[in-house]
Amino acid sequence: MFKESKRYQQIIIMKIRNGIIVIVTVFMSCNSKTEGSLSKPQAMPIVGTWQLITGTLIEKGDTVVTDYTKKISFIKIINDTHFSFLQHDLNKGKDSAAVFASGGGRYSLADSSYTEHLEYCSDRNWEGNDFKFGVEIKNDTLIQRGVEKVESAGVDRVNIEKYVRVKA
Repeated sequence: MFKESKRYQQIIIMKIRNGIIVIVTVFMSCNSKTEGSLSKPQAMPIVGTWQLITGTLIEKGDTVVTDYTKKISFIKIINDTHFSFLQHDLNKGKDSAAVFASGGGRYSLADSSYTEHLEYCSDRNWEGNDFKFGVEIKNDTLIQRGVEKVESAGVDRVNIEKYVRVKA
């Protein structure tokens, strides 16, 4: 009887130990998933290279829509901390529509509020200005809306740009 009682105690201790191991494992796995999701919130997938398709400028009641698929090419490159843009004509500068523009700098993104701090620009009047935009991304399309105001250049307008992601 004494042997049976001791064996019974050993079985109970083993079951309790195994139960504690299972409980600790479950808590640890739940904890690591929670920490991972807190330390890396889902960000808007804005990082990448974007091809401008259309640009709409609204200034003093006039609206001008530019198709960037015909005579002009414009791309925006966004990494984790900076953005840059490049624009040029598709006629290789051989006519009166010849143009080249570039710029870049730091940006911030909080939810759908995107702010560019233009540090470099081929038109120096634009340097040192901040531009606040609302952005939305649907699939491979980025739409950016905001006000561009540059007192030194006499610019105060609404700018709406529609981009598509460039596939590698």
